[in-house]
Amino acid sequence: MSMLGVNDIVTAYQYVNKAQKNNATRKTSFADTVKQTAENNSASREEQYVEYLKQRYGANVMVKNIGNDQRSIDNFGASIAGYNNIVIAPNILEAMANDPEKAAHYEKIIQKGLDDLPRCKAEMSMNGFEMSSYAVSIDEKGVGYVYVTGDLKPEVRAKIEAKVRAEQAEKRARRVRYQELAEEAAEERREQAELQYHKQLMEDALKRSCPDTTVKYHFISQSQASAAAMAYESAIGAFSSTVIENTR
Repeated sequence: MSMLGVNDIVTAYQYVNKAQKNNATRKTSFADTVKQTAENNSASREEQYVEYLKQRYGANVMVKNIGNDQRSIDNFGASIAGYNNIVIAPNILEAMANDPEKAAHYEKIIQKGLDDLPRCKAEMSMNGFEMSSYAVSIDEKGVGYVYVTGDLKPEVRAKIEAKVRAEQAEKRARRVRYQELAEEAAEERREQAELQYHKQLMEDALKRSCPDTTVKYHFISQSQASAAAMAYESAIGAFSSTVIENTR
């Protein structure tokens, strides 16, 4: 869930004039609302003001404090639906209901937050998200916030999941290959150890059969001789190429 400062996000986009023109044709003044509900003696001035805000903005208006900790923000995000939500702290609502100047000040912040909805939706869409809900809030200190909830678009999530599956498959293939290489290396070590063991046996047998200590015997297996010959030929070939190149 994202939380954006209203004062920081509304200056670059020009939705206000259009919204104000739309509101001018349907706006109900607070005085009109009070007059319409005057017969209801149980309605407080704050309750009448909430009704006025609902009529003016066509919004779901909530009177509550939202904590600034992540858990409170997440809980609030899970509790709202739709794009036209207004949340006002009780002390701010009281001030707005009784002070026209404060009412005008905070209503301006609310309007700016609501006007920024198209920009927020477009920004989320460009980044692969789709909006689930939207709310404008005035906290107990009079600071305006915008609360936005959303999630990855299905097609974006599908691409991410496919990429993760491919990476996991590649890792599994690498692990299998590493295991095969490790087994091959272990097999080669076992083979070399076995050859060395039999070579030693042959050398010991030759020594026993020929007790003359002035002669030393070394047994070279055919596979070792072949490998040594190949290495010798490779070295001679490389040396010859170097000599020929230097004499040109």
